[in-house]
This record gives sequence, C-alpha cells and structure tokens, in this order.
Amino acid sequence: MAAPNPFEKQTAIPGVKHIIAVSSGKGGVGKSTVATNLAMALGRKGGKVGLLDADIYGPSIPRMLGTLAQKPQINPDTNQLEPVVRYGIKLMSIGFLVEEGAAVVWRGPMLFKAMDQFLRDVNWGELDYLVVDLPPGTGDIQLTLAQKVPVSGAVMVSTPQNVALVDVKKAVDMFARVNVPLLGMVENMAYMINPANGEKMHLFPKGEIDSYAQSKGINKLGEVPFNPSVGLACEAGIPIVEANSNGAEAQAFMKIAEEIRELLPT
Repeated sequence: MAAPNPFEKQTAIPGVKHIIAVSSGKGGVGKSTVATNLAMALGRKGGKVGLLDADIYGPSIPRMLGTLAQKPQINPDTNQLEPVVRYGIKLMSIGFLVEEGAAVVWRGPMLFKAMDQFLRDVNWGELDYLVVDLPPGTGDIQLTLAQKVPVSGAVMVSTPQNVALVDVKKAVDMFARVNVPLLGMVENMAYMINPANGEKMHLFPKGEIDSYAQSKGINKLGEVPFNPSVGLACEAGIPIVEANSNGAEAQAFMKIAEEIRELLPT
C-alpha cells in the first residue's frame, strides 16, 4: 500500500488568489527586504496584497514596515485575527505578538500550529497575492506551507556569489520535491551604481548564478542594485518602493512585480 501523500491535503485560503513564497535557503541575502518591497510593488500595480512573515525565530516585517507598536485585534464575530494594515498591505507576523527582543523557543509542533493559525485564523479577506516571507533553510516552515496551502509559486533570492547560490540550489531542490513551481530568481545586491560616473560596481564576486538559472530553465526576474538607502529605508519602516519610488532600486522591484503579474494574472 502506497504511503499517503502529505501534499494532497492542501486547502486554499478563502479569498486569496495566489500565494507566493519568497525564499533563499540562506540568511543575509536580503530576502525579507525583497519580500517587503515586492509586496509594496504589487500593491502599487493595483493588486490587493497581504504579507505574511513566516520567519518565526527572526521576524523582520514589523520593523521594516514601521509597525512595531501595532497589535492585531481579534474580530469578535469571526474569532479571527485582523491583520495590521500599512501602505494598503495586510500584514501578519509573530513579531506583532511577542516583544522584539524576546526569543521564540519552539519545537516543530509549535511552528506547525503557528503557521496554521497565520494561514487559517487571520482574516485575510480578498487578496490577489499573499506574499510569504520564509525563513532561511529548507525545514519545518517551508514544508508546512507546502502541505497546508496551494502555493502558486516561489521566488528565489540570492546575492551574486556562489556561497549564497549553493544554498539557493538546495531551496530550489526542496520546492521541486514538494511540487511548488518556481516563478524565478531575484539577484539582490547585484551591483552598486557609482555615483560619480554611473558605472556598475560589483561588490561581490560574480558567481554562477546566471549560468545556473539558464541550465535549470529558471526565469531571472530581475537584478536589484545595492544602495545603503534600501537598508536605511527598511530601518525607518518606509520601504524603498515608498521612500524613493523613482530610484533604480524601487524601479527594479516594480519590474519584478510586473513579471510576476504576468506569470500569475488575477
């Protein structure tokens, strides 16, 4: 007798058209920054967007969107959590429920329960896109998401060097194993624009990211330049798509959002 397939019991979130997983396999590549600005860009393109911070151990979304002081309320009629709303984006994060400096010391079953509640017990309403900011690695949270809901596609985030790409390859393999399609890859901090002459400067050694994507048939969604203002904007709680919408970095995110809208029309 064949073993049951855990991915056959996926149940859609009512009202949510597309779930997009943003993953990297590795920490420190700017995945949360990409997820945040992608959600903002999709919203600016006219979409109804939610952003779920699935990084239980290291939530970043409340700080990046300037909502640290806000708490989600429970709707007495539905007994669901009402997401925090910022810049028109519906947000949910464990960071709204615990103090920023407090450690979340949970084993796997607690992670499963938290993810289930964030997916089922939050009043997401009508959304075109629910962007899920996944933690580093290929563990419990990633598997729970794939098992619980139909994920429309994953966006892989990498910096140019091979030390980052090697972990992205593991995440690509994981999504293939759980039948989640890849929407494409974002090369973050791909280069820096020299303010003196406008030339591109490479901060990291250029690895095999382009040749790897081509060999696997993975769409290159875009390249996001490095600029200290991107990090400063997130620290200030005003993502770069909002803080400097005409800058090269914001325009890169807008291009990526347009690519995704074409792949996942609403």
